[in-house]
Amino acid sequence: MATALIIGASRGIGLELVKQYLADGWRVIATARKAEDCAALGALGAEPHQLDVTNVEACAGIGWKLDGEELNVAVLNAGVYGPRHDGFPSQADFDTVMHTNVLAAMRLLPIIAPMVGAARGKLAVLSSKMGSLSERGNPSGSLYRASKAALNSVLIDTALVYGKQGATCVAFHPGWVRTEMGGEGADISVEESAGGIRNTLAALPASERAVYRNYDGSEIGW
Repeated sequence: MATALIIGASRGIGLELVKQYLADGWRVIATARKAEDCAALGALGAEPHQLDVTNVEACAGIGWKLDGEELNVAVLNAGVYGPRHDGFPSQADFDTVMHTNVLAAMRLLPIIAPMVGAARGKLAVLSSKMGSLSERGNPSGSLYRASKAALNSVLIDTALVYGKQGATCVAFHPGWVRTEMGGEGADISVEESAGGIRNTLAALPASERAVYRNYDGSEIGW
């Protein structure tokens, strides 16, 4: 049975990935910050673990809990947008966005990547096209953009280390999705985004270098 790990699965795209992988007969390990969300994931049939990605002890602990696992797919979905304005960022806003979107990845990816490599699997992070440097067309959401550009950098470095060990690393733009972050006016549903991500992961050829993809599989420039 193939195994997927979804980090940040309490709602939105993460939760939908859990549902879709379970529906296809996968074993799914899923994390959430709150105990009640873990209980809900367990009720769906996933193997839940409580994890606050901003807590260093919790990040180290998940590595201990998953020791020996071989992961066909792992998705780091946890993330925040931060302030909706583009003015002078507060220290608190900067710390929240960067700790959640970047520092967590720097801690978790080296823990998870060997488990993915052991299965010659796919390691994905939920990035955004807003993190692209070469395709950027406007400066809105500058703190979020900076965090996703940094996340992409972390993934590229992860691939340089673990790509040779069998982990194919991919940064995803999930589309503009009707979630709490994307809003009701967004282009696509969580079902379409998650389904596209899954199909793209399944079709993605093995690579020792990180790749950057839209949810539908089209390439994005770093």
